[in-house]
Amino acid sequence: MRVLSVSSLGALTSAALLLTPVLPAVPTAAAAPVNPASAGTGGGAPHTAQEGSTQSLPLAAPSADRGPRTGAEAAPGLAPRTVKPFSLLGVVWDDADAELHGRVQVRTRTAGTGRWSRWHDLDAHSGDAPDPGREERTGGAARGATAPLWVGPSDGVQVRVVPGAGDAHEATDGEAVKKAARAGGARAALPAGLRLELIDPGTTDTASGAAEPGGETGGALIPPLDRAQTSAEAAARGLGIEFADAGDHVGPRPGIVTRSGWGADERLREKNFAYGKTVRMAFVHHTAMGNDYSCSQSPSIIRSIYRYHVKSSGWRDIGYNFLVDKCGKIYEGRAGGVTEPVQGAHTYGFNGNTMGVAVLGSFGSSQPSKQALDGVAKLTAWKLGLYGADVRGKTTMTSGGGKYAKGKRVRMNTVSGHRDGFNTECPGARLYAKLGTIRATAGRLQGR
Repeated sequence: MRVLSVSSLGALTSAALLLTPVLPAVPTAAAAPVNPASAGTGGGAPHTAQEGSTQSLPLAAPSADRGPRTGAEAAPGLAPRTVKPFSLLGVVWDDADAELHGRVQVRTRTAGTGRWSRWHDLDAHSGDAPDPGREERTGGAARGATAPLWVGPSDGVQVRVVPGAGDAHEATDGEAVKKAARAGGARAALPAGLRLELIDPGTTDTASGAAEPGGETGGALIPPLDRAQTSAEAAARGLGIEFADAGDHVGPRPGIVTRSGWGADERLREKNFAYGKTVRMAFVHHTAMGNDYSCSQSPSIIRSIYRYHVKSSGWRDIGYNFLVDKCGKIYEGRAGGVTEPVQGAHTYGFNGNTMGVAVLGSFGSSQPSKQALDGVAKLTAWKLGLYGADVRGKTTMTSGGGKYAKGKRVRMNTVSGHRDGFNTECPGARLYAKLGTIRATAGRLQGR
């Protein structure tokens, strides 16, 4: 599978590190009723056919007994190795507050064909993270991590990590890496405990990709409602003053694949949930992966991200509140109830009283599909509408740290991109340019 990643990492300056072994829903004929307030809270069995797994392999510098290595000799890294099957990877380190100043590159071998990919950069400065000071970040389990990269079914991997700083991050081929390493100055220290994480998403009965006609997944789908049904349901649930103030400006509820629908193993996450007081805005992300996945693979991709966030990064649950694939299908993310103000880990410094929506794919140079844009618009029109937020407007948020100093009040669009809250390219230039289209569509759905 072709993979794409976005990276704004610094240049290479020195020796490479090497991998060593070591409201009840309305029933429909196609979908059994699901309570959206409790969807994803772990009440049902995940229907696991084959459990996922994680291979964690330490990264270490070249052995000293092979003589000194500098520049070009060290930069190429380790020869390819065979590993157990996996589909997603990333690199983690011990200290969640430490930054990886340098370049992390990987290439993988496709299972079945034996064909090796080109080198791909991992984004080491991911702002998808719990806020500073939050228990999820300070409890001791959280680790620093690159953004994960979906590569599809693979059985071989090669890694090179070159510490440094500068602006040679555009070098992606082996010779350019060597030149950057030779030209580098003083080597920046790399964080301790670097490990390569290889994720196998496993398979499930409900999330195997064999969707019913119309995209339904049996009882694992919260069915869509029209605007009148949406308003009646929200009023019955007593969502509070925000909903009352919203009046008729609540978009119709879209269909949402629940956590059970994509095969979440509820044993992985923490049992308790974290909530804010409201939902004032949405941050749109991309997952910085290839765009040539099939929509039947979306559940596997989401299970992989979930496992990486929880088992590898040490978070309480998947970071995003919702995910949308290129076919426009919407998936429940972090557990706690799709109508609730669930605290996510998606935009460092602005996770409180916001929602994070990740579009599966990479949109630095590729256009997002109309279906994906419509999916984000439908989701934000509904969820933000429940809390009285005008998707076409702006709101003022208080930073918890990161791009903006802690305590700074920042005026942002109600539907913003990740880059508006953190120093990142996410959600990619092409998707970011479409946020105005998303706002306009969502506004019409809210009846504004």
